[in-house]
Amino acid sequence: MRAFWKRHQQRLAPWLFLAPGLFMFLVYVIFPIFQSISISFYDWDGLGEKKYIGVDNYIELAGDEAFYTSLKNNVLWLVLYMLAIPAGLFVALFLNQTVRGIRIVKSLFFFPFVISQVVVGLVFSWFYDPSYGLLNVGLMSVGLEPIPVLADEKWVTYGIIAAGLWPQTAYCMILYLTGLNAVDPEQIEAARLDNAKGLKMLWYVILPQLKPATFIAIVVTVIGALRSFDLISIMTDGGPWGSSRVLAFYMYEQAFSEYGFRMGYGAAIAVVLFAIMMIYISGFLWKMYRDERTR
Repeated sequence: MRAFWKRHQQRLAPWLFLAPGLFMFLVYVIFPIFQSISISFYDWDGLGEKKYIGVDNYIELAGDEAFYTSLKNNVLWLVLYMLAIPAGLFVALFLNQTVRGIRIVKSLFFFPFVISQVVVGLVFSWFYDPSYGLLNVGLMSVGLEPIPVLADEKWVTYGIIAAGLWPQTAYCMILYLTGLNAVDPEQIEAARLDNAKGLKMLWYVILPQLKPATFIAIVVTVIGALRSFDLISIMTDGGPWGSSRVLAFYMYEQAFSEYGFRMGYGAAIAVVLFAIMMIYISGFLWKMYRDERTR
């Protein structure tokens, strides 16, 4: 046994270190995914006996208007949440300077990321308040009518997304700041000698070196957009009249609320959400892989 360990130590050691993490990942991520897929074929209240109903939950989803509202809002979240990536990049470029007091400024931009989503939701709820919120006080000061953002079906989803963009931009900023520290200064100097500056310097020299940070930022932002729940629960509880629901919140409503503890139907919604997430991220991973192979 000792001789075997000495011969294969370099190959076995990494797996021994990875084993606890892999075990936890299998138990708490992979197994629940397959369990959710299995539950989606049953009518189950979470406590009593399961009743197998095949694809009936998915057929019901196909005719569920609330599901399509949630799906539309998720698409809206996915599209608008991408604004956090360029916003985080430009904030990182602004903060990537060696001037006096820049650390204090960095900490102010970093602050939204470390506070709870619950706090973010409460702050923006006060900000949008139609009576004394800062947004409407500003609108009334210039002679405009106040907008009840969280009570208006047209504006509510946009208002919640704006609240979510605040901490998400801070997260992308941190990723890009880390990436900028790894940018090769020799390439920057060479580009300057070739008279590259401004947008050309950014596009042809800096951004190619920030691909790893961009990849992580896109994946994390997509996942954050598709699993959005906290802000909706805090700010509107899905209202007004269900117009701000997303798939994660609708899944929670169906599985755990007054709708009747429909675990099977909630699991079906979760499976659809997981499929959307995997399609999007798999497509992006394939594009990254293809780009790397053609280099």
